[in-house]
Amino acid sequence: MKTLRILGIRGVPATHGGFETFAEHLSKYLVDRGWRVVVYCQKEGAGQSYNGSWEGVELVNIPVSGDGALATVKFDLRSTIHASEFKNDLCLILGYNTASFAAILRARGVRTVMNMDGIEWSRAKWGIMAKSWLWLNERAGCHICHALVADHPEIATHLQTRAPAKKITTIAYGAKEVVQADRSLLDPFNVVPHQFATVIARPEPENSLLEIVQAYSRARRGMPLIVLGKYDHGSAYHRSVIAAASSEVRFVGAVYDKNVVQALRYFSSFYLHGHQVGGTNPSLVEAMGAGNAILAHDNRFNRWVAGSGALYFNDVEELSGHISTVLEKPSERDRLSQESKARFSAEFTWDFILAKYETLLSASSSAANE
Repeated sequence: MKTLRILGIRGVPATHGGFETFAEHLSKYLVDRGWRVVVYCQKEGAGQSYNGSWEGVELVNIPVSGDGALATVKFDLRSTIHASEFKNDLCLILGYNTASFAAILRARGVRTVMNMDGIEWSRAKWGIMAKSWLWLNERAGCHICHALVADHPEIATHLQTRAPAKKITTIAYGAKEVVQADRSLLDPFNVVPHQFATVIARPEPENSLLEIVQAYSRARRGMPLIVLGKYDHGSAYHRSVIAAASSEVRFVGAVYDKNVVQALRYFSSFYLHGHQVGGTNPSLVEAMGAGNAILAHDNRFNRWVAGSGALYFNDVEELSGHISTVLEKPSERDRLSQESKARFSAEFTWDFILAKYETLLSASSSAANE
């Protein structure tokens, strides 16, 4: 039986971000296909690791004190040391934040595959120390790991400046196609199906939340913009986003219930996506899976993902014009929705993505046991 150990996430079932959701889908998919899958899970507390299980997936629960970056580093180190004891198992590491720890696995003969995520060190939110740490770990991951996964062709091009092309496989992020949703889940938001727009993103400058809110607030739109995300009045940027909002912009906080998020996507008239950096963004793919018409920031990452299923903007004025277009021309909104669905079906379904991962992991597992 082939064994895969998954590191670099907080665990499954998913309660945090895109990597956890991906790991949840991949682990269940592989178990159904005869693999043994072990996932390392971060738990609050202290003491020795302990085993668990979920949906046929084996869990190694590792307690660490705290919930910040230092706790995550400690968890990653303990996970890596534990996984290094199993020389015949393959390790999939999601993200390169602590890629230098993979040297422990390499030194003990454990074969590793690393998903390199986006160009994390380039993000504006990081200070010089964090940028340096991430930059060094990106280099370390490219050098140490046996195989690398890029989730976007542009990420693959970037990685080729650091590693041989033959070491890199491009596999995008997947999502579930949303063909129905529970309408009653909209009730707490006081919205009418297909009579509201959505934006789901962490409120950071590189995600264009200020520009999106400013553009939406430039005119009376006749429907609300539902903004999901945690806003802290202690943050100057968050305050500026809130201050720019018209009465039609509603900040509903962070929503973690998957069914509620699915309903908001499914019944949304259109979706605004302001991410400026990164590879294949999970939120964008999920919006496409729900058949949303997309208004996206104009950059090489978003253009490859959304293709002709989006209108692209560079500034507030251009986005404001696109909002007016999709509101005033239902035929254009329908066209975008149809092309968004077609693009999703061709490239981003979970079955398509997970099959590509299994092919790569099978080859890597075979190499590990030669």
